[in-house]
Amino acid sequence: MNPPPSDSAATGQELGWTPIAEEAVRAASVLHPKEGALPRPTRRRVLTVANQKGGVGKTTSTVNLAAALAVHGLKTLVIDLDPQGNASTALDVDHRSGTPSIYEVLIGEVSIAEAAAVSEQSPNLFCVPATIDLAGAEIELVSMANRETRLKEALSAEALDQIGVDYVFIDCPPSLGLLTVNAMVAAQEVLIPIQCEYYALEGLGQLLSNIELVQQHLNRELSVSTILLTMYDGRTKLADQVTNEVRNHFGDTVLKTVIPRSVKVSEAPGYGQTVLAYDPGSRGAMSYLDAAKEIAEHGANQKRSNSA
Repeated sequence: MNPPPSDSAATGQELGWTPIAEEAVRAASVLHPKEGALPRPTRRRVLTVANQKGGVGKTTSTVNLAAALAVHGLKTLVIDLDPQGNASTALDVDHRSGTPSIYEVLIGEVSIAEAAAVSEQSPNLFCVPATIDLAGAEIELVSMANRETRLKEALSAEALDQIGVDYVFIDCPPSLGLLTVNAMVAAQEVLIPIQCEYYALEGLGQLLSNIELVQQHLNRELSVSTILLTMYDGRTKLADQVTNEVRNHFGDTVLKTVIPRSVKVSEAPGYGQTVLAYDPGSRGAMSYLDAAKEIAEHGANQKRSNSA
């Protein structure tokens, strides 16, 4: 029989290994990191998370990467640009009709700071919600002046300085319409989630063509900086084939971390939480944390190369 736990610090080997104990240790490492905060980027990073193919983990990746960075000391803003409002739901931010939202920001009624709400999951995590009003925004934007740059104007350096964020993630709708164009014009970087399944690369060429058009005509600073492989199932050869194909084609742009297919990741939004809040010791939470560390380290490497 194992001895009863004492108040003194004990290793897992002394107490005996159990799956629950291991998960508790992982959860503690996520919520209370010993290594301290992740490094801040040399300049504020604005990333558009885009893929016109639905169901690839776009919104899930947006909120969980943002939450991971926020938990580790970086102020992060999520802009929910999808009329479905799933990112707002996952961050437990009010997005009922009438709430100050990204719609009012786009039409110029409120500033980004006025629409941003703090998520209860972290004081470093902010969200500009999407309400049902956003559903008709693309039609309204067509007749507006500077229709492709409305979001860029709202995300001026002065406006974001009021919130003081290090990272901005823009969650796009699963389409290549005017809202997605606004997101690409407003950002410096594009993060593309790609699922490790058969149709993963279907439509990716069209997305890359649209990014190139935006680069040529509207935003020369835009680049595809990050590709994240999601929904990886290690039991299938197909997942490895897709992973290898993407890495061979895109090289170092692809993060080393792969997000596994996970029930916990799928369940979390139903409770108004990211997976880091819902089950911080799960494989999904640890994977998003590792991916966030890679993204933060990329910013630190940029800093070193700029100062060299």
